[in-house]
This record gives sequence, structure tokens and C-alpha cells, in this order.
Amino acid sequence: MTAPLLVATAAFAATELLPKVPFAKPDAAIPAVLSGIDATCELVLLDRDAKELARATATNGELDLAALFPSIRAAERAVRVQAIVGGAPEGAPLIVVPLVSRPTIRTAQDTRPDGKTKFTRIIGWGSKLLDTTSEAHATLAKEWPNADPTPLSGFRIERDRDVIFETSAGRLRFALCPDEAPNTARNFVDLAASGFYDGTMVHRIVPADRHGVPFVVQGGDPTGSGDGGPGYDIALEPSRLPHDFGVISMARNDWPDSAGSQWFVALSREGTARLDGQYCAFGYAVEGADTILRIAAGAIADPATGRPMKPEVVTRAFTIDAPPWTPGKGRPDARVTRPAAQSAPTEADR
Repeated sequence: MTAPLLVATAAFAATELLPKVPFAKPDAAIPAVLSGIDATCELVLLDRDAKELARATATNGELDLAALFPSIRAAERAVRVQAIVGGAPEGAPLIVVPLVSRPTIRTAQDTRPDGKTKFTRIIGWGSKLLDTTSEAHATLAKEWPNADPTPLSGFRIERDRDVIFETSAGRLRFALCPDEAPNTARNFVDLAASGFYDGTMVHRIVPADRHGVPFVVQGGDPTGSGDGGPGYDIALEPSRLPHDFGVISMARNDWPDSAGSQWFVALSREGTARLDGQYCAFGYAVEGADTILRIAAGAIADPATGRPMKPEVVTRAFTIDAPPWTPGKGRPDARVTRPAAQSAPTEADR
């Protein structure tokens, strides 16, 4: 009996650029491993806006990103390294995060619009004021002690990842911004990948603030009470990502460094612009605008706390590779926007 003829088919491994080690010392090699290409490809170094900073040629095997891109050591925020094969980007980017402590946080006691309640306002980082027009803050800044030093301690190397929430209201996909809040983004990825968010509810819905403008939905508490967390706190990072519809940020108590696992998703720029600089925005939804709106439309059981009558649930959370970045363009998908038909509610703050 003659064996059947086997027709050879091309079977190329997907292009992958992976870290060889999770951390590298300041002056040491930044090792990565490239695989899945036939001959050579190009690697591009990209900033947060997908601007090309440098380009180099590479082949399969181990490589030193610091040797290929000497300027990488001068990066002040996370950068991405993207493989370009045959002129097109392939595989998730590699993220290189400078290990630099955040600037010294500067705070002051302020009063909420009710004229009575006090809260801790962040007014600056290091020696820089957030609001340079505030005479009161400028006066306080004159008494600031010297800022703590922030030396480069090395680099963290990791695969660019997205987080998926499968919820009872639909699916959400979040792109993360390690160039703005690297430790907050990493914490969110770790919690999602570990199953921490599985079964957690959206325990707070504020469809409109006191001015009738869409505000936030909030979840991430394993107890569902609004007071739970992962058993640790993370430091607030000076993210420049503006709060806007679909942007995900960390909920916290009055003290800035009290976030842990609770997240909130903004429902409008108008309602959440005041949170910029006070809360740490670390990513944005690229899928699930309708899901966000369905959650926000849920009936409220307790207007004072925003407790929903029937809370939506994150049935499963997990991570997947982010899509490749194109130099000059970035991701192939876009941040979700609020559909035009969904106008701002006119009801008072719940």
C-alpha cells in the first residue's frame, strides 16, 4: 500500500519579541528574544504617541535592546519596541519601563463644594505645582522640603498586554498606558491575570454628577461593599492621561496612596475632568462602549452610595497580547467614544 502524498504547507511561527529577563540593571544589557522570522526584520523604538525614536535590524535569537537603541537608557517614561516584518508591524510590542521612583507628592487640605467637607488635594509633584495660577498653592510650595532623589534603578521589560472583562452586561477591552502609570497598569494586569476580578461586581453607579453630567461606574472590590481590596495599597502615579469616556482609573480613599484593586470607568470628559491629577488614569476602553452605557443605565437601589439594584458582574477577567503598533499611528483600534445618541443625563447626582 502506497503512503499518501504529504503536501508541504508553509508553517511559520508568529513573530514574537519577548523579554529574556523581567528586569535589567541601569548599565547592563536589556535582553530580549526575537523569534518567528525567516531572515531579518526591523525593530523600531516608539514613544507614547507612536513617534519613531530609532530603528535597527535584528535576526532571530537573543538581542540587547540597549545596544540596538542606545537612547533607550535616556527614556524618562516607558517606550515600546515593535517588530516590523516585510514593512508591516507584527506581534505585540515589548515595553521597556525605566525604574524611577515617582516625584515627591505634594498635598494640601481643601474644601469640597459643600463648603464643609475637607479632603486631601494633590497640588504638585517634586518641585512643580499642578496649578501655577493658585497663589495659595504657590505660598505652600515655598515651604516644601527638598524633593526626594529619583535615580534610575534599571528597567522592567514586559510584553504589552490588554485586559478583557467579560461581564454580564457585555465585553470590555482595555488598552493600558504604562507610559503614564507603569506600576498601576502592571498591578491591573497582574490582578486580571490571576483571576482576582472574576466574580466581582460593579458596586457603584453614578450616571450623573450634581450638574447632571455623566460621571463614573466603579468595581473591583472582591467584597462588593465598596471598602475591599487586594490587601495592599499602591502609590498614586502622576499620570497625564485625561479622564474621558471609557478611560479607566483607580478608585481610592482620601489619602492618595490608598488605591489597590478598585477601578472606575469615566462616563464623560465634562464630568470627570476635575479628577485629572487627583486620581490615576491608566488605560482606556477600545471595545465595549455599549457595555459601559448598559452598566451606567442600571437601576439604583441607594442613591446616596450609587448601589445598583441588580449589580452587573465581571464573570471573567484575563489578559491578551496587545496588537502591534504602527510607527506614526499606534494601535490599529481606537479608544471608544460615547455614542452621539447617548446624551448626558439631566437627573441630579444620585
